[in-house]
Amino acid sequence: MARIYFYKLTTDDGGAPCVQDGLLSLAICKPMIRGTAEVGDLIFGFAAKSLHADNRLLYVARVTDKAPNGDYYTTAKFARREDCIYERSGNRFLWRQGALHHGLTHLAHDLGEHPYYAKATVLLSEDFRYFGKKGSDDYKARYPLIKDALEKLGQGHRVHHDEPLRMELLDLGRRVWKETRQMVAGEQTTECRRGACHRGRSCGVLED
Repeated sequence: MARIYFYKLTTDDGGAPCVQDGLLSLAICKPMIRGTAEVGDLIFGFAAKSLHADNRLLYVARVTDKAPNGDYYTTAKFARREDCIYERSGNRFLWRQGALHHGLTHLAHDLGEHPYYAKATVLLSEDFRYFGKKGSDDYKARYPLIKDALEKLGQGHRVHHDEPLRMELLDLGRRVWKETRQMVAGEQTTECRRGACHRGRSCGVLED
């Protein structure tokens, strides 16, 4: 049974998630989600109040592939993507000079420590809906359990086994895919600020 992850974004500037050329990638930050999500799992990204006061829905993605072991940063087809911010030098990864996101101090959080880089897994989706600025909080009227879960979501991960909440999230996902034909329905919320971190104060996981 597919797992459902949901979390709040404090930054939506094209880095996490990165949406380019029909592909959504989650490569930086969210290491616990990146490390445990599998193909077929759903990820919901809602705005934190610091980004949008209404906790609007920013994106939904079904994981369709994974790039483990740092492969994302050494594969030519990903090289021009905005979140491909690291490069391999010998047996080490380095922050790519001039990259638009994060910086030298974020490498261990994103990829893990040398030499294992245990966090260097990237989630990929070719089956997503990204709203960005055009996201809304319309879901609150129809899905009170989701609204309540988001309002209570604190710092760190939470794992829920609440079937009614799971059913609401599944139904929200179905409605999003049915009502929104474009994979990209809006622009990113904010301009990229070089060195900004996408690490939020809270990250929630709904998991069986």
